[in-house]
Amino acid sequence: MKRLWLASSLIFILGLLSLVGIRLLEASGAPASDTLVIYNWGDYIDPELLKQFEREYDTKVIYETFDTNEGMLAKIEQGGTTYDVAVPSEYMVEVMKEKELLLPLDHTKLPMLQHIDPYFLDLPFDRHNTYSLPYFWGTVGVAYNPKLLEGQTFESWDDLWDPSLKGRVIVVDSAREVLGVGLNKLGYSLNSKDEREIQQAMLELEAFSPNVKAFIGDEVTQLMINEEAAVALTWSGQAADMMDVNDDITFAIPKEGSNIWFDNVVIPKTSRNVEGAHAFIDFLNRPDVAAKNATYVGYATANKDALALMDEEITSDERYYPPVDIREQLEVYENLGLKWVGRYNEYFLQYKMYTQRIN
Repeated sequence: MKRLWLASSLIFILGLLSLVGIRLLEASGAPASDTLVIYNWGDYIDPELLKQFEREYDTKVIYETFDTNEGMLAKIEQGGTTYDVAVPSEYMVEVMKEKELLLPLDHTKLPMLQHIDPYFLDLPFDRHNTYSLPYFWGTVGVAYNPKLLEGQTFESWDDLWDPSLKGRVIVVDSAREVLGVGLNKLGYSLNSKDEREIQQAMLELEAFSPNVKAFIGDEVTQLMINEEAAVALTWSGQAADMMDVNDDITFAIPKEGSNIWFDNVVIPKTSRNVEGAHAFIDFLNRPDVAAKNATYVGYATANKDALALMDEEITSDERYYPPVDIREQLEVYENLGLKWVGRYNEYFLQYKMYTQRIN
């Protein structure tokens, strides 16, 4: 009888603890295993694909967005919300690896990896794709509307310095991209850690300042579509959005070179649904899914077999999909380290203040 009482008590206590555990789990907002929490850039996936994944895998998707790599990093480090899939850029993958914030990918659970173009695999920021797989890629260049100009073509970065463009160029509000233009113009690396080179780039940019209309974020697309600006320093995907609406706009990658960037899918170390995360990453790499996603988002896909399922007018357009010989002239951003990220941000702030002062 005593044993029965002990057993009954134990069952009661375990049940109570389980109930408390469930309540604590609910209170903490931690997702159950049938929930997948995704952390991505804004408007960076076809919403219909999230619904499709939910149906096919009987999984509830919670989708949150961030504006910058640094903002994403800070939130993951804080640990308030646990994410199962995140989408950092290439240099941020390096940072997250160094901080031990990522889980290694199990390639045996990613059979769709076979569809990714080998050109985009085994890159320096993540050899053997231990922690990441490519999501989208693109370039930095010049979007412009010839109808509003006097024949400029922007084959060179020098063309942005044309005095006739005074107050007519909008510039993406990002330190690496803007300082990169000055560095590219002088033939220096986009990853320079040489104060002399960066200061020379700053002098070049100061000479460009009279042409700057404004430093803009996502609004750059609408301003160009509405023809409120003639020229924009921007990313290829934003340019694609502009050209999709306004046929007069085109996009150029200057001959001196530019940045080629890669956004990637990773699994944060705090993931509560590692199996679901692998399933979602593999889902994204299905050719039909990758094709639909790339068509919606407007950026270039790394999925070689998705290209055949897309509009050839897009996939054959070198403004969206530059060939290998052009890609070889482009440079990937590297993780500069905390000190140099700070220096770039300081220089960029000085440049914006100078530009606003003289204009």
